[in-house]
Amino acid sequence: MAASKVDICGVNTSRLPKMDSKRGAELMERIAHGDEAAREEFIKGNLRLVLSVIQRFSGRGESADDLFQIGCIGLIKAIDNFDTSHGVRFSTYAVPMIIGEVRRYLRDNSSMRVSRSVRDTAYHALRERTRLEYELGREPTLSEIAKALDVPEEEVVFALDAIADPVSLNEPVFRDDGDAVFIVDQVRDEKACEENWLNSVALKTGMDHLPERERRIIEMRFFLGRTQTEVAGEIGISQAQVSRLEKHALGLMRKYV
Repeated sequence: MAASKVDICGVNTSRLPKMDSKRGAELMERIAHGDEAAREEFIKGNLRLVLSVIQRFSGRGESADDLFQIGCIGLIKAIDNFDTSHGVRFSTYAVPMIIGEVRRYLRDNSSMRVSRSVRDTAYHALRERTRLEYELGREPTLSEIAKALDVPEEEVVFALDAIADPVSLNEPVFRDDGDAVFIVDQVRDEKACEENWLNSVALKTGMDHLPERERRIIEMRFFLGRTQTEVAGEIGISQAQVSRLEKHALGLMRKYV
């Protein structure tokens, strides 16, 4: 979304202010006491967050201005509903709210027609999922969402499937120590096995030149089909370290393969 880097809704996005955590906490405390000036400053200080979210929805033919305005509505809703007593970072709470607002807009304007009742059920389910995740500190189960809505689990599944958007495997889902973690990195490949790789003598040669830990990471990732998160848990390092070591190992192997 090239336009998002220059001007959206008359705002030069390269000049959007940055909000540090200390200032954000101060403003949030003032907002809780009804300080409108603090609320305005907090909104402006988090417009970069809105920008980063709407960039995920580029290439859909939607106006960047429209998406930015819808994202701002999600940001304001997040501010109005945020509870500092839970000890959660504002961005952690706000991003799902902004994404949800943008997705609702896209679904309401989609050429695919979904019945109003099904769409309403889906929206209520998404809202309850966000609320429960905030309260429980984890992703709620389907049964918990269905119980909160007092509807059968099958109805929730059907509604969410009806409005589901296709996503790219290369879409980032979160960042760890500054490194993006993509959906493809979290997908297990059940068909991956050592035999499919060791058929190549050149690949085996490349593996022999790797340090022990990097060789183990490559074996787990590509021979056994483990995700980076699973590898991190077994080795005892962060997912970001696994990602960096994997990239380094593949770079070394290219010299011999």
